[in-house]
Amino acid sequence: MRDPLSDKVKKIEPSGIRKFFDIVNEMKDAISLGVGEPDFDTPWHIREEGIYSLEHGKTFYTSNAGLKELKVEIASYLSRRFDLHYDYNKEIMVTVGGSEAIDGALRAMLDAGDEVLLPQPSYVSYEPCITLADGVPVIVELKEENQFKLKASQLEELVTDKTKILIMPYPNNPTGAVMGYDDLKEIVDFVIKHDLYVISDEIYSELTYNGNHVSIASFPGMKERTIVINGFSKSYAMTGWRLGYACGPKLIIEQILKIHQFAIMCAPTTSQYAAVEALRHGDDDVERMRTAYNQRRNFLMNSFKEMGLKCFEPFGAFYVFPSIKEFGMTSDEFATKLLMEEKVAVVPGTAFGECGEGFLRISYAYSIEDLKKALERIDRFIKRL
Repeated sequence: MRDPLSDKVKKIEPSGIRKFFDIVNEMKDAISLGVGEPDFDTPWHIREEGIYSLEHGKTFYTSNAGLKELKVEIASYLSRRFDLHYDYNKEIMVTVGGSEAIDGALRAMLDAGDEVLLPQPSYVSYEPCITLADGVPVIVELKEENQFKLKASQLEELVTDKTKILIMPYPNNPTGAVMGYDDLKEIVDFVIKHDLYVISDEIYSELTYNGNHVSIASFPGMKERTIVINGFSKSYAMTGWRLGYACGPKLIIEQILKIHQFAIMCAPTTSQYAAVEALRHGDDDVERMRTAYNQRRNFLMNSFKEMGLKCFEPFGAFYVFPSIKEFGMTSDEFATKLLMEEKVAVVPGTAFGECGEGFLRISYAYSIEDLKKALERIDRFIKRL
């Protein structure tokens, strides 16, 4: 028989995150600090709105681009929180999570051979989605000495006449790094100079701990060349509801919507009604969860300091990215040994790109009790090393 599989797909490696958690699921008394998922339940008033929509038979397809009420609320939210101003009818579409928006944007914008500047370490989906869209990922290695912020000087070394898109993964998963106004200004100048487009993944925009998130799309000249991607999973603890959105120039959104029409039809109707409630009345929920995450972040940073584990201080998302270079093991070896000896699961930094070698991603989207237990085990493990 002929090979039924695409060579392109076969060459894509499986996610480096899943390996450890398949083991954890079978391991008694194991503690996982690896999954990037809030430990909070979706706030009750949001769940209640979803239930209400079901009880009243609101179970039909919505418009391909999403409920009008939801798009209006998204436009209002982005305007008041991040000074981003979009026409709900032409420049916003609702997607099945932020991941669909990333995939759709890349497929709508890339021709075969177009290059995409991709900062790493970063979210695991960017690189395979670029490849599936027949683009060429060009890796930009983020440096710990730069607090994992992207520098225009790095981009200048890699840009070519084939470069079309820059991925902006901030606040960053896995490092927790953020880019402030001054950091972004030099990137804006670079993008405009080289006539590039930006896909800005801002899914963690509400989870910053040292000032409000700044979107690159809010700079003069950037709205028309930026696709902003966001969603409800992280901010409102709505991961299983699978709801995100993309905002950008009408010309590009129309083409992403075309892909969405044929591949998806529309995002889940129940989730969309719940999301309207989240945006209208969920600010206090977001603040409560952000405060809890910040307390956990501080707890981890203090604990690492006490055990002598070097760690850059993150100011976004809900991850820390400690260095384990001093122990003479690869990230994968360290994580495997920690799991087998102390039953604590973390993610090797290499799951987020080869330049993540020497680091681990640890999520603090877990209770303080679980974090305390896990840190006691990590401390014991490090002392043996």
